[in-house]
Amino acid sequence: MIGLAMAQPEYIESNGFIAEVIRTNRSKSADVRVEDGAVSIVVPKGLDSHRIIQILDGKLQWIKNKIHLHREAIPVSSKDYVSGESFPYLGRNYRLKVEEGEYVPVKLINGRLCITVPDRNNSECIRSSLIHWYRKNAHLKLTNKVNRYQQHIDKSAKSIHIKTFKARWGSCSSNDQISFNWKVMMTPNAVCNYVVVHEICHMIHHNHSQHFWKEVEKLMPDYETHKQWLKDNSHQLEL
Repeated sequence: MIGLAMAQPEYIESNGFIAEVIRTNRSKSADVRVEDGAVSIVVPKGLDSHRIIQILDGKLQWIKNKIHLHREAIPVSSKDYVSGESFPYLGRNYRLKVEEGEYVPVKLINGRLCITVPDRNNSECIRSSLIHWYRKNAHLKLTNKVNRYQQHIDKSAKSIHIKTFKARWGSCSSNDQISFNWKVMMTPNAVCNYVVVHEICHMIHHNHSQHFWKEVEKLMPDYETHKQWLKDNSHQLEL
């Protein structure tokens, strides 16, 4: 069974954007990433915050260019990222509450997605923080779901990863490493379960043969309903 332990999220606000700090013993140098418009930096475990800010400052133009390219590549969002707007999470819509002050990442409090940012008009910063929140919860919830469903088959996922895919909801490698699109958290819970079951069954059949779909049906007899929901609604799941 895959463990659910996760380090406490760490964030740094720098030059108008939020960067998630990922500390690891496996890294000897810093690696700045921009994925789906969200910035993260992988650093050695003991690297101090001042040095992290220096690294981000040194990559500032590159980061801005990557964010700009991402925004140009996706459809224009209908969201303004202001208080009162709603965002879907596992079948429910939650209202956003934006306050101004020292940065506090998105938290779900009393049915609201609450965030504090230095500038409430910085929509890119708010959007980035929302992506970090979806990704964090995707890792926790999807790992839990994988652990639950894989008990019904004679297989066990080697690892679980949360990624940004342009045209798919998940993948399963030949050595049973499963990856999920974080946007699956914007679907209803039953649809999210279907995506998990789909990838779990790929550990048995790495194809979409009749045998594969029979395995899916064993775990989820009504899977076709959820499969169709994704076809009909996936274009709406943009942040």
